[in-house]
Amino acid sequence: MAGHQLEAAVARAMGSAVRSSRPMSGGDINSAHEMTLADGRVVFVKSNIVADPTMFAAEAHGLAWLAQARALRVPEVLAVGETFLVLERISAARRRPDFDERLGRDLAALHRFGAPGFGLDRDNFIGRLPQPNAPAPRWPDFYRARRLEPQLRQARNAGLCSAAMARGFDRLFAVLDERVGPAEPPARLHGDLWGGNVIGDETGTACLIDPAVYGGHREVDLAMMRLFGGFGHHVFGAYEEAWPLSSGHEERVPLYQLYFLMVHVNLFGGTYVAQAEHALFAIA
Repeated sequence: MAGHQLEAAVARAMGSAVRSSRPMSGGDINSAHEMTLADGRVVFVKSNIVADPTMFAAEAHGLAWLAQARALRVPEVLAVGETFLVLERISAARRRPDFDERLGRDLAALHRFGAPGFGLDRDNFIGRLPQPNAPAPRWPDFYRARRLEPQLRQARNAGLCSAAMARGFDRLFAVLDERVGPAEPPARLHGDLWGGNVIGDETGTACLIDPAVYGGHREVDLAMMRLFGGFGHHVFGAYEEAWPLSSGHEERVPLYQLYFLMVHVNLFGGTYVAQAEHALFAIA
């Protein structure tokens, strides 16, 4: 969408003309702009003319779903269309001295708020990849059928599934029930909680962005937080104090990182294939 077309679409959605617009960093998938409206409001706009037409609506739903828990701040959704999403503009300030501890406690509160079941009432996306969320009664069934198998199938179709990866998944699926850990109620997950999806707001407090939400095992979010770094040990310590994890959780980190590694296999290929193989070897 050309700049003037995007501005016109935002103006219609917001009921105010766009006075100025400047590009911002917005990740690898979407374009991002800060726009100042004629009525004085400053908003953050994500746009993508080639995205699935349901992608921004799914993100808007995910932000609202997280906000229901009143645990961690998420940007308010102001308008959504098939090619754009308008959010409140979050102005970052220096992080509070207790930023990490508060993030850990508040993440535990988000997870503990829970979800109706394992899954969600609609599919959504992780990055630009579709993420199926049809509910399943048991967590190991959901994790296999809605998370691991779709990514494995896509990797096979793209010629990215090595023989070692295929053997690793065969071994894992044979023992998955006993590897997922003790049964827990479904947690309300962000779903893609790497360091870039946590920002500081104007008060220096954590704010979550770019969710891929569903009801799942809380260790999934925590495993993603460890995959690429960006979170200090105080975050995990505060989480553990607020809601202790089940025994054996450290051994399950590779299992719950595997989904994200397979997502990266299908997005980027390359060295992520070997990383996924390594995780499979560590699990089974």
